[in-house]
Amino acid sequence: MSEFLAELIGTMILIIFGGGVVGGVVLKKTKAEGAGWVVITIGWGLAVALGVYAVGNFSGAHLNPAVTLGFAAIGEFPWADVPLYITAQLIGAMIGAAIVFFNYLPHWKETEDQGAKLAVFATDPAIRSPFSNLISEMVGTFALLMGLLFIGANEFTEGLNPIIVGALIIAIGMSLGGATGYAINPARDLGPRIAHALLPIPGKGGSDWGYSWIPVVGPILGGIYGAVFYNAMFLGNFGALFWIMSALVAILFIGAANAELKKGKSTANKVEQKIS
Repeated sequence: MSEFLAELIGTMILIIFGGGVVGGVVLKKTKAEGAGWVVITIGWGLAVALGVYAVGNFSGAHLNPAVTLGFAAIGEFPWADVPLYITAQLIGAMIGAAIVFFNYLPHWKETEDQGAKLAVFATDPAIRSPFSNLISEMVGTFALLMGLLFIGANEFTEGLNPIIVGALIIAIGMSLGGATGYAINPARDLGPRIAHALLPIPGKGGSDWGYSWIPVVGPILGGIYGAVFYNAMFLGNFGALFWIMSALVAILFIGAANAELKKGKSTANKVEQKIS
């Protein structure tokens, strides 16, 4: 199997099981309707584990442009292969999303909530605040890359690594994912979002393109910083990229905090005006 095909199939498997568990929980009249966030996070963790088991021996099972770019940024992956991997991941995600659509064919028309239908394919924030949503995606993907590098630095019984990686995804989802639905993977969000726009889903509504840049840019920034942070702090490789990324991340964090503080003051002022 070629690396291109491996990344395509692995990402397709990831979305079949990951998007599939969301469909089961949020679409009407499924056996799993209303099963909740814990089921979704476990489903996504197992989805990643199965994708890694399927193609890890062929491509390393990145299944995520943020992982590919993060590894490339620290010299663990050749830059020349980055476009090939990302293209395969995006195509695989679109195919996986289409398969999820066919799996739940009778349930789309039974579901009136357009947001629930989109949620099967793409993420959306619990509270829409672009700056803060960007930070949440960065933090989640930072944790992902750090976790992957922690796992890679330890020896496990042969065949156990994908399960540990799956557990990492569950931990990120349960601990950090409640803010944005934790895309932590540009292909996981963008590929299915494109599929949502193209597929004939009854009463689907828009694909929320205004938000779509956040689960792409956030994971890329967080993934690269997670990799260079690990490379600097654990291996002593303090290169220029580490300092540039650290400055950028600090600016974004401070900007997001200031934006939320201003919103808080504005809300407080409105409440005081109503009381007075």
